[in-house]
Amino acid sequence: MTLIVGLGNPDSKYKNNRHNVGFMVIDKLVDDHNCTHINKAPFRGELYKSKDILFLKPHTYMNLSGDSVRAVSDYYKPERIIVIHDDLDLPFGTLRYKIGGGHGGHNGLRSIDAHVGKDYYRTRIGIGKPDNKGDVANYVLSDFPKSQKETLEEILDIALKATKGLINEELSTISSKYTLKKNLSDGQKQ
Repeated sequence: MTLIVGLGNPDSKYKNNRHNVGFMVIDKLVDDHNCTHINKAPFRGELYKSKDILFLKPHTYMNLSGDSVRAVSDYYKPERIIVIHDDLDLPFGTLRYKIGGGHGGHNGLRSIDAHVGKDYYRTRIGIGKPDNKGDVANYVLSDFPKSQKETLEEILDIALKATKGLINEELSTISSKYTLKKNLSDGQKQ
């Protein structure tokens, strides 16, 4: 069994925020599969199942995402966990994949690390950084600008394909097929 977790915040006011790209990909994955909704309060999230794949959107808010991931992991004992999240250290338009590593200041990853360890797969979606380092919270909790909406849809579609691939394929294969290394917001390669 594989558990795919999209990070984000559950309230509708956060729906289109940069911090919610993980939720956006999960929504696309659920639409792409014939899923059953699993409604169990201890999971503290929105959980769907399709054959041997679980799709989770924690409803604990970003900083406590690990609570939900741990509850689902303890119950289903997945062999593989894939976490989809925003990454400030990658320019908008960048997609990267890895196993393990540090949380880079991302509170959702910090929480998951504390609850299930660091050895999970990651689909990292670049959102860029604010001009002012002190404005990170406002930046991640703001919507993508209209100028990035079309490109965002393309990125989410590629992230969907890559995440599905991570279920059965090697990380190196997925990285070579689906890594985006260009800053799509200004059209320049990295």
